[in-house]
Order: sequence, then structure tokens, then C-alpha cells
Amino acid sequence: MPHTKTEISEQTIWMLAVRDKQDRDAFCALFDHFAPRLKGFIMRTGCSAPQAEEIVQDVMLTVWRKASMFDPHRAQVSAWIYQIARNRHIDIMRKESRPVPDELAEDPGAEPDASQILAVEQEAAKLKFALSSLRPEQREMIEKAYLGELTHQEISDQTGLPLGTIKSRIRLGLERLRHELKGLRE
Repeated sequence: MPHTKTEISEQTIWMLAVRDKQDRDAFCALFDHFAPRLKGFIMRTGCSAPQAEEIVQDVMLTVWRKASMFDPHRAQVSAWIYQIARNRHIDIMRKESRPVPDELAEDPGAEPDASQILAVEQEAAKLKFALSSLRPEQREMIEKAYLGELTHQEISDQTGLPLGTIKSRIRLGLERLRHELKGLRE
């Protein structure tokens, strides 16, 4: 029988421990995982290293304080944390009256209309179907790499599979997804 149980990422487990038990060790693990990634993300928008570090500290403090708001059914923990970082960075840019980088800019008056929402929902459904059509070992590797934000080496360490096998499964899975989704953006 195929394995149908949905596995949750290690980061989600840590976040749930922070949310439900105020687990400091889990928060330290979250911090160690996300802080360098967030710093790089923020620095790519033009922030200096010291300012990016300050934003990361503020973001992670917010994660601790607002952990009760995290719902794993609504968003991946990474998406939730990156959204906090994005919003915090925009707040700082506005306070400094600096222009917001294109990567973060969003016209607050441009709410998506029903057709845009429907189009996104249809694309998401097509992507979900395309993912479900992959061989289980390919789907698992793609989910770990792209949804779980694991490096190929981390996937290899976690699964015990050789690095070449991980890379091959991801490459073949992505090729199949490209083929399945070819007409999506045309």
C-alpha cells in the first residue's frame, strides 16, 4: 500500500513546540535554521549586514511572541516567517523614507480581482495534480527540497540516499513537472 501519511517538516515540528510549549530549545533550532537564510534574503534587497542582522533579531523575536498565531494548515512555517521578515523590512524602509525594492514592493491599492484569484487557484490545482502524478520517490525529494527548504545534502543525510540519487530524482521530477505544466503560463 502506498504511504499516504503527510510528513511535516522538522521546522514545523520546532514551530509547534514553540507555539504549544514555549520550547526554548525548539526556538533555538528555528533560529539557527532561519536566521542565516533571513539575513541573506534581506541583504539581497540592499540592506547592510548590520541592518539585516537587526531585522532578523526583530523577526525572530516576533516569531517567539506571536507563535500562538502560527497555523500549519494555513502556511508552511518558512512562508509564515518570511512574511514576517518581508513586512518588517517594508516597515523599516518606510520609516527611513527609502524606496522599497521591487522584490518587496506591492501596491496596497491593487487588490486582486476575482479572476486573478480564480487563476491562482486553478494554477495551484494544476500544480497539485502534476505533483501527485510524479513517482513517489521523485515527489518526496521535490517536496523536501522546495517545500521543506532542505539542501540536497540535508535530504541525503535525512534519507540515507546517495547525493547523486537525490539530484537525479529531483531533476527527473522537475522535468516531468515542466512537461505537465507546459501550457500553464502561456
